[in-house]
Amino acid sequence: MARAAAATADKNPSREDFAAMLEESFVTNDVQEGAVVKGKVVGIEKDIAVIDIGLKTEGRVPLREFAGHGRTADIKVGDTVEVYLERVENALGEAVLSRDKARREESWVRLEEKFNANEKVTGVIFNKVKGGFTVDLDGAVAFLPRSQVDIRPIRDVTPLMHNPQPFQILKMDRRRGNIVVSRRTVLEETRAEQRSEIVARLQEGQVIDGVVKNITDYGAFVDLGGIDGLLHVTDMAWRRVNHPTEILTIGQTVKVQIIRINQETHRISLGMKQLLDDPWQGIAAKYPLNARFKGRVTNITDYGAFVELEPGIEGLIHVSEMSWTKKNVHPGKIVSTSQEVEVQILEVDPVKRRISLGLKQTMANPWDAFAEKHPVGSNVEGEVKNKTEFGLFIGLDGDVDGMVHLSDLDWTRPGEQVIEEFKKGDMVKAVVLDVDVEKERISLGIKQLGGDPFAEAGDLKKGAVVTCEVIAVNDGGIEVKIVDTDMTAFIKRSDLARDRNDQRPERFAVGEKVDARITLFDKKGHKVGVSIKALEIAEEKEAVAQYGSSDSGATLGDILGTALKQRDGK
Repeated sequence: MARAAAATADKNPSREDFAAMLEESFVTNDVQEGAVVKGKVVGIEKDIAVIDIGLKTEGRVPLREFAGHGRTADIKVGDTVEVYLERVENALGEAVLSRDKARREESWVRLEEKFNANEKVTGVIFNKVKGGFTVDLDGAVAFLPRSQVDIRPIRDVTPLMHNPQPFQILKMDRRRGNIVVSRRTVLEETRAEQRSEIVARLQEGQVIDGVVKNITDYGAFVDLGGIDGLLHVTDMAWRRVNHPTEILTIGQTVKVQIIRINQETHRISLGMKQLLDDPWQGIAAKYPLNARFKGRVTNITDYGAFVELEPGIEGLIHVSEMSWTKKNVHPGKIVSTSQEVEVQILEVDPVKRRISLGLKQTMANPWDAFAEKHPVGSNVEGEVKNKTEFGLFIGLDGDVDGMVHLSDLDWTRPGEQVIEEFKKGDMVKAVVLDVDVEKERISLGIKQLGGDPFAEAGDLKKGAVVTCEVIAVNDGGIEVKIVDTDMTAFIKRSDLARDRNDQRPERFAVGEKVDARITLFDKKGHKVGVSIKALEIAEEKEAVAQYGSSDSGATLGDILGTALKQRDGK
């Protein structure tokens, strides 16, 4: 019975023994779920690594988790590795482990240290996503925006993928699991360092070989061995270069001189023409004033045309020096690009590198030709080109214009009145009064075609009595022509009679002859004035003086009657 009891006791442990066994089962070397623990590789089965972390059962981890992006799995039996314990035991009684999560936890700690220290990290671009790419930072996945891939936009990122390379962490948020990195920042820093080293070795005035990297409308960028310099289009040649492609091609090796270096911005200005002789040296002796040369029109603007006299030497024909007669015409209607023209040197400025040229000076001056062919006093004929407030413009021989001033339209009538009788297109005759070649002016006269009535006036003077013929009647008075002359005058209503009741223009008829007295006779100003009233008053005074006074007993009518009879010979 005792042996049986003992045997039974061995098979059925006491309560104390069970408690000890339970406590022993919980001793797991302080291993907790959700933590990174160390384990030992105890076996490799196909694509699975068996890991012992000190629990009753081992865990299994896919070998690919030990490889990572861009790396192969380098693991063997006996290696100690760190894994993440997700669960102590699953439904199969095995520990659930993860190498990826362990690496991610490790990476976050290291990345935060690098981020705080502003240090670069190594990563691998492994996938393309919206707006950019994903980068494996040894377990942690970061986002690389497309704008941060390179210094310049690149179309194909394939050569960069799956290759370890440095990145700069721009932003980290562990709670959200977000990391943003930049490859561009690293490249810019590296490039800045390289540029500083290269710039330090370069000097202004140095001649160096470079390769044309890019061509724009305003110049070309030349690679000087790690740094670009700008070769502006104006520094490519002494002659005018309309576009850099006239001289350069991409990939071409060129010899350039360093003109300027900006140490702060690392901008370098280059020149090619500086390596050639300056054609402007001794330019004044080469192109003396008033000498004539042939050149080629290279460019036409609103204000003139540029003419190349030789490679590197251009002069400007200002629009005012292009034609003697075409004043308001665009230069493109006088010359054309690439046309060969003869020009005259008007001015040379070696300091400002400017040459003023004249085109019209190589042609006959039409004003000289006109003056020679039509001296002052000769008669000409032309078409009325324009009417202005001060006269008529007449088209003449040699494509020049002459002007008839208002005062030269008629001897006696106002020019403002006479000009209305002319219209554009009329053919008129005139007399040449003056030709000013320097000012390019021709003065003409129409009234000079007839004789000067004032010069032929004979004994006419102020106070003389004349007979006039009525040629027009209006409300303000009558217009008359002095008989036996070409002079006309206007008698105002107030000068038509001494008596106010008789100051009526309608009393007179066209063709009627009346006597009047000259009240104004200006030979120089070609002005004449007549008055019937003045004649009546003068006759009254004369009669009173000759035949008696009004207080002699005779009436004024008697006196005037006697005077009139005496005057008429009765």
